[in-house]
Amino acid sequence: MRRALVVLAMLVGQVIVGNGLFAGPAGAAAKLAAPSRADTAAELTGRSSAGAAAELAKPTGAEPAKAGTAAEQVALIGVPGLHWNDLTRSDTPHLWGLAKASAIGSLSVRTVGSVTCPYDGWLTVSAGTRSAVGYGCGAAPAPEPKDGGAVIPDYRYLIDVAGQRTAGTLGESLKAAGRCSMAIGRGAALALADRQGAVQNYRPSPQQVSSADLRKCPMIAMDVDDLILPYLAGDRLPKVPDLLGPTERRAALRLADAKAGALLSILPAGTTVLLAGLSDHGSVPHLRVAALREPGAEGRLLGAASTRREDISILTDLTATVLTRLDVPVPATVVGSPVRAGDTGATFERLSRADGTAQEIRSIKGIYFTVVAVLQVLFYLVAFLLLRRRKGLAPVRFAAVALASIPVSSYLVNLLPWSDLPQLVGGVLGWAALITAVAFGGPWRRRPLGPLAVVAGVTALTLAGDLLTGTTLQLNSIMGYGADVGARYYGLGNIPFALLATGTLLGTTVIAHRWPGKVGVGAIVVLGAFAMVLGGSGMGSDFGGVIAFVPGIAVTALILSGRRVSLVKLGAFCVFGGVIVMAFAWLNYLRPAAEQTHLGRFVGQVLTGEALDVIWRKLQAMLSTLLSPNLMPIVIAAVAFLVYAVMRPEQASAGVVPAAFEHSPALRAGLIGTLVSGVVGMLVNDSGAAVLSMALALAVPLLLATGIGALPRTKRSVPGVGEQLASVTK
Repeated sequence: MRRALVVLAMLVGQVIVGNGLFAGPAGAAAKLAAPSRADTAAELTGRSSAGAAAELAKPTGAEPAKAGTAAEQVALIGVPGLHWNDLTRSDTPHLWGLAKASAIGSLSVRTVGSVTCPYDGWLTVSAGTRSAVGYGCGAAPAPEPKDGGAVIPDYRYLIDVAGQRTAGTLGESLKAAGRCSMAIGRGAALALADRQGAVQNYRPSPQQVSSADLRKCPMIAMDVDDLILPYLAGDRLPKVPDLLGPTERRAALRLADAKAGALLSILPAGTTVLLAGLSDHGSVPHLRVAALREPGAEGRLLGAASTRREDISILTDLTATVLTRLDVPVPATVVGSPVRAGDTGATFERLSRADGTAQEIRSIKGIYFTVVAVLQVLFYLVAFLLLRRRKGLAPVRFAAVALASIPVSSYLVNLLPWSDLPQLVGGVLGWAALITAVAFGGPWRRRPLGPLAVVAGVTALTLAGDLLTGTTLQLNSIMGYGADVGARYYGLGNIPFALLATGTLLGTTVIAHRWPGKVGVGAIVVLGAFAMVLGGSGMGSDFGGVIAFVPGIAVTALILSGRRVSLVKLGAFCVFGGVIVMAFAWLNYLRPAAEQTHLGRFVGQVLTGEALDVIWRKLQAMLSTLLSPNLMPIVIAAVAFLVYAVMRPEQASAGVVPAAFEHSPALRAGLIGTLVSGVVGMLVNDSGAAVLSMALALAVPLLLATGIGALPRTKRSVPGVGEQLASVTK
């Protein structure tokens, strides 16, 4: 075991130091990018982050302006509510022409709430961090003109009462650097206001802007609110998906296009133009328009290091982009990164499909989790009734394995293209059927642990492989995350963490069953630590997962070693997990701000005193999941069945659970470790009950499948599944 740990330490050291496990987004994309394209979705390994990012954005033809090169003038045109499918040559000729001459991508406008109103969108650009006014909102406040500029009324409310301490960062930075700025429209005024709410230069509309104004100020921001105004009800966003019909929306688009065209027609030649669909327009979040017009950018994808995606950026990237292009120092509180033009092949249709895919996932997610919850509860009920009578053991075992195959299938479906809901559902069911067939298709099917080894192994290897290749399977997956929601754009999500931890712990106990003693314990420690490093390093960027995974690994190893586990030890393991993840975060924090993940930024928030607000929001989110009608039934049903099966084995399950533990004491240790990781993960992640419910949804059915397979063999020794797979005779 000692030799195995030394080897692991050497490998992990090489990966960390040589391949940049702690690399921020800028360095991550270079290593895993295919030779034919710059893949910012991939994890960054290899060279220095700055060099990797430069190679990422390096085009095959004309080279666009570099992010660090100061532009003479930057114009930000914000059109809240703008979709990619809104742009047509006939209805929006000016916006269409601008986007055609630009690098284009999807803009995730998520701020604090589930949907973003124009007020919060412009405020986030101002602050450089996700911000919200603190109540239901709509349009930005109307500024009061003053001496050629303007003042935002009651602006200090945002800082002193609403807690938006970074509001005014963009305007304050421009003023401190001596850069003149001009705001056109109320949202633009909010974005360019300093920390006192003062706007240097203000015009209500582009018709009131002269060429002299534009020559004077290198920074121009304009709020084109014609598209969003028809949606506002009493100065608030409506709580319905869409208020306007196609005809009314086209009329609003024409007004917005005319206003944008008025500014574009008088901008000096060579102006760098940013086009952004800065907010949502109803109760459903969408991906919006992001475009960057500069020399050499035409036809390229537009992404940012903050998302590690070649075609996705976020609102705070606009703040970082404006300051960087104007050669103004970017404050440490700004969490975005400058947008970058990347690969060729960008089309409006591709970006429209990206939002369509996100909406398909959104439309089925609630139904999917409801179906999973119903299937889980029904499974335990039917299994309870059948197992008590020792009837239908084979069908129950088959159903258990099939049910446990569903979670990983929700990621594998993204290996193949799908375009609509029937294809998505069919793909998930197809993968589940294939995994179940493999689990029962080889010689291992006759071994109690055989199906468990297949399903747990496929689950762990799928998620580990996804982390190593840029998390393309988790993005826009039913059990993963979506860019439209904006909770995460890369790395290991909370539900995937639960499945990775469960699959790893159960899979390694199969090895411990075949090779008990130091070899088995060493396998659990080594493979568990490797999975934990993947999740907590720059690849996974998972904070709570590491805290929960460490005690799960430690408890499993202690039980297999025959040692006692106490509450004191369990608490110490949790603290140790916290120390490890903070070490990951600190190493990430030492990187340049533009290359940090949210782990490194959390360290900065601790140092500036903002961490308590983040922790409080996550705690509130975690507590809200305890009332989820989709998640808690899984937890209640699985735990109730498990406890009853252990306490009353003959009455509850004809001794299935004790049979599984008698056949494989290692499985008992792995299950306890899984429960520990699931419970701790529920408490330290904002997804709360989702973590524990998905861990149970994978572990308990596989436990029952193993117990049913072990029932006829409890009186004799049985070779483990590792022996079958390795063709080794005991």
